[in-house]
Amino acid sequence: MPTAEKQRFLLLFRHPSDQPEPSPEEMQQIFGKWMGWMKEMKAKGQYIDADRLADTGKVVRSPRGSSVTDGPYAESKEAVGGFVVITAAGIAQATDIAKACPGLDYGTTVEVRPIEEMPPI
Repeated sequence: MPTAEKQRFLLLFRHPSDQPEPSPEEMQQIFGKWMGWMKEMKAKGQYIDADRLADTGKVVRSPRGSSVTDGPYAESKEAVGGFVVITAAGIAQATDIAKACPGLDYGTTVEVRPIEEMPPI
């Protein structure tokens, strides 16, 4: 749980949808780099949670969700591939953490967003 001086941030990963799939060997190497990065964040007390998102899904639009389309999302040049929730002292530190993302070397972009606490329901 983050301390009082820390804030939670969402790191949202977008991957180019027009890139070829890496080979199984390349994928294993890339996965190892991601795991190393997340373990390093965990050792520093920055890592909270992470997950990969499936390549399929639904997009709901229009008033009352009258438009529902299937994914993957051909109209998008990037696909959201996953996320990590971290804790940091502020947006500058969260951005510095994101700069170490191994996916940046493979065309991934990282969106850094502060998480605003919702009141209990």
